[in-house]
Amino acid sequence: MEFLKNHPFAVEAFFESSVVLTFAVPKEQLAQLIPSCLELDIFQDKWAFIAVAMVQTNGLRPKGFPKFMGNNFFLIGYRIFVRYTNQAGKRLRGLYIIKSETNKKKMEFFGNIFTHYNYTTTDIKQKEENNKREILSKHSDFELIFNEVETEIPLPINSPFESWKEARRFAGPLPFTFTYNNANKTVLIIEGVRSNWIPKPIDIVDYRFKFLDDLNFKNVVLANAFELKNIPYFWKKGKKEVWK
Repeated sequence: MEFLKNHPFAVEAFFESSVVLTFAVPKEQLAQLIPSCLELDIFQDKWAFIAVAMVQTNGLRPKGFPKFMGNNFFLIGYRIFVRYTNQAGKRLRGLYIIKSETNKKKMEFFGNIFTHYNYTTTDIKQKEENNKREILSKHSDFELIFNEVETEIPLPINSPFESWKEARRFAGPLPFTFTYNNANKTVLIIEGVRSNWIPKPIDIVDYRFKFLDDLNFKNVVLANAFELKNIPYFWKKGKKEVWK
């Protein structure tokens, strides 16, 4: 039944909120975390990027199914920005997922049947007061506090980017997600289709992610932080091709 993990059908959802923090890491430290079929998406010949995405989905279901058959889940993904050259010679820009979490056992169960993302279930709490929001998990030991702002704010301190326009190039979600099967040397390509893609900068008050801390990166910096709201989104059926 392994073929079921290859995204055998399209899936759609509505993103009520997608909060993404992207961290710049010296490229040598991320190179060991991706398979050989992929290459890091490099900036200034120095930085590679890993992002933490926290997404509240609504009505997640196979594409074409009625909305009442969908489910609402909170999803957390740790993803590395990569590029892949397909068999046609086209360079695709996307993400390689190294950890996935959700707030419901149902999503863990079905997610692990139909994807290779190895979902685990964790606790998620969200608090909101005025324009300040907090997302935290005791089990996964992470916490994020940020302000939603309408006025222009500076980039995070020490960000390698010079402007928010430049930073948006490294704001998820990206068009493609890649999975590699080392046993049969195949690459699975999942294309996402989005609309109303307007990432807005958020003001980070504090953050802590134990999973990132445990990777023991050196000289890592917060490069950008965005939120997207109310996004219709769907993933196409996965496409598989042999690599070399």
